[in-house]
Amino acid sequence: MKLRIALVPLLAAAFFIAQAEDKPAADSKTMPKPEIVKSEDDWKKMLTPEQFQVTRMRGTERPNGAIYHEFEAQGEGTYYCVCCGAELFTSKEKFHSGCGWPSFYDTSKAKGVLEKVDNSHGMHRVETVCKRCDAHLGHVFEGEGFKTPTDRRFCINGIALKFVPKGGEAPKLLEVNSAAVQEKKGEVAKEGGVEKK
Repeated sequence: MKLRIALVPLLAAAFFIAQAEDKPAADSKTMPKPEIVKSEDDWKKMLTPEQFQVTRMRGTERPNGAIYHEFEAQGEGTYYCVCCGAELFTSKEKFHSGCGWPSFYDTSKAKGVLEKVDNSHGMHRVETVCKRCDAHLGHVFEGEGFKTPTDRRFCINGIALKFVPKGGEAPKLLEVNSAAVQEKKGEVAKEGGVEKK
């Protein structure tokens, strides 16, 4: 009887952990579609080969590289998506984890980061992508024991980020050119009495 009573909390904990692990796995049909959609060739024209490999091909930069050391030396500021200019993180959420990649314990208030289940390479992880353009940023890990407000570690490829020091000008957001957006612009213009050319 005592064994059964002892097992109840363990089973409950296992259930809640399983639920928490599945939480970011929102049904792929309900995942928001990125606002910015470009062809592979268009991305290649905009990005360096390394940026393209990491952000568009879901690659990973090597740890402890020059970009990581630049990140460690950066002061107050905001981190934007290198592909589309969306705000992702700020220096307030930045911390030194010792993993060799930029680490944040949370996203910025702009909430530009989307979490998706990633079962690639025989592992169960949570991938982080730019909500606006679906650029691969890295992964998020929970419960590693870091003394941060969330006990989460957003392990991010530095090549996917554009840092703007505090007081600097944010990068211009990449314009949305999808057919749906153009159609909506046409509807708004027509309602305003202006024919869109």
